[in-house]
Amino acid sequence: MRRRSRVVLIVLDGIGVGELPDAGRFGDEGSNTLVNTARAVGGLDLPNLAQLGLGNIARIDGVPSAPHPIGAFGRMAEQSAGKDTTTGHWELAGVILEKPFPVYPRGFPPEVIGPFTEAIGRGVLGNKPASGTAILEELGEEHMRTGQPIVYTSADSVFQIAAHEDVIPVDELYEMCRTARRLLSGEHAVGRVIARPFAGEPGKFYRTPRRRDFSLAPPEPTVLDRLQAAGVPVFSVGKIEDIFAGRGITRGRHTAGNQETVDGVLDLLRHEPGPCLIFANCIDFDMLWGHRNDPQGMARGLAEFDARVPELLEGLDPGDLLILVGDHGNDPTTPSTDHSREYTPLMCYSPSGRSGVALGTRETFADVAATVAEFFGVEGPSCGTSFLADILGTT
Repeated sequence: MRRRSRVVLIVLDGIGVGELPDAGRFGDEGSNTLVNTARAVGGLDLPNLAQLGLGNIARIDGVPSAPHPIGAFGRMAEQSAGKDTTTGHWELAGVILEKPFPVYPRGFPPEVIGPFTEAIGRGVLGNKPASGTAILEELGEEHMRTGQPIVYTSADSVFQIAAHEDVIPVDELYEMCRTARRLLSGEHAVGRVIARPFAGEPGKFYRTPRRRDFSLAPPEPTVLDRLQAAGVPVFSVGKIEDIFAGRGITRGRHTAGNQETVDGVLDLLRHEPGPCLIFANCIDFDMLWGHRNDPQGMARGLAEFDARVPELLEGLDPGDLLILVGDHGNDPTTPSTDHSREYTPLMCYSPSGRSGVALGTRETFADVAATVAEFFGVEGPSCGTSFLADILGTT
């Protein structure tokens, strides 16, 4: 049996490849993050992702179908009832949610806001769905004058608290988020409480890189928990540790963007010989370009990530496995600034694995968890089907 060393699982946050059959229920008809972005900018230039089979998954302007992809490729359907970050990542780790997290299209009700303001000893501004940048323009100056934090949400299940770092220090903002996390339970158990620190002055406000997510813990064991129980370390890069509320994570590294995330993965490949799981999230596709309806930025970001792919491949040992996936869509060309209910791409490569393997359409993101579990020889999730044999052949 060949030595199996490391799995590198990288989530391209917000990257989808076409609407799911139930997209209409979510208002996402016609969403296709990669295809529509490519059309909007006159084609994408992603030669390394094309080599991995991206152009074999969907017809993307500028990304040709590879006659001989170097790895395995396919697309994945989300089975969980939602399209948010937490739901997508949990399903990738083997937990399918049948009930969606609560959302608040009219803001949070008095039974949520009242206890929160009482606990923090001050009122709040906003309390409505909003774009994170637009609400700073609208309420940032009043926040600086009153000292009241800005509370807002979106189409996702999030309770977001924005505060100027000179008005409410970041550590105090984090404590407010922990307070909200404790209060938001039961029917109001939102997926994430998010700290949104910002700086600057009226007309020139900008978010700082000290964002933190305070997530619920998964309701059942994930593949991360099973790996830890078996003595296999799990190293997270980016917001993965936050998404899983720290559970199943051996050591986490927070990063400020995609490039820093790739740097963190490469550092772990250099210094952690394995066996281990390296689980990373590239947030910029979603946060900077999807939510801001910026297809030009999305195209640049994809090209920047594509340019780092050779470094990732070179950092792999013969027994390693690289998996690139999405967690939902976030089409920057649609009127909506929210996530979109889409299939997500799946690209896999192992230096000792098979090439040119079509993995088809996977019925659930949990197939990734099943594959990771089989790779390390631990108990798999109750859902999902491993595609490890397709990638590595008979072992």
